[in-house]
Amino acid sequence: MSEGECCRSECGVMVRSGNGKYTSANGVTYIGEWHKDKMNGRGTLQHPSGALYEGEFKDNMYHGTGTYTFPDKTVYKGHFHENRLEGDGAFINPQGLVWTGDFHGKAALGLKMQHNI
Repeated sequence: MSEGECCRSECGVMVRSGNGKYTSANGVTYIGEWHKDKMNGRGTLQHPSGALYEGEFKDNMYHGTGTYTFPDKTVYKGHFHENRLEGDGAFINPQGLVWTGDFHGKAALGLKMQHNI
């Protein structure tokens, strides 16, 4: 189900463009910016599992800066590149411990834990 702005493409088809809300049949909800019928710009994507992404999108992918909250409330804040953790970021576990560093997909060498004194 879609709500929001739309326009006609060059071939005359109605496409999402501007701001809007979309809920898929399996319960995924996106609220944010659209361009050429794709998630582009800033938005929020909520999964039925409780996972939540808030940030920048490009061509339906997490791309730019954003925050991803996992179902267990673990959080990653930082940079994304085509749906992958990529670049400077912070990983915060449910107990509040924070690790910062340079993330590359599933690898994150040289992470540093922040201490609150």
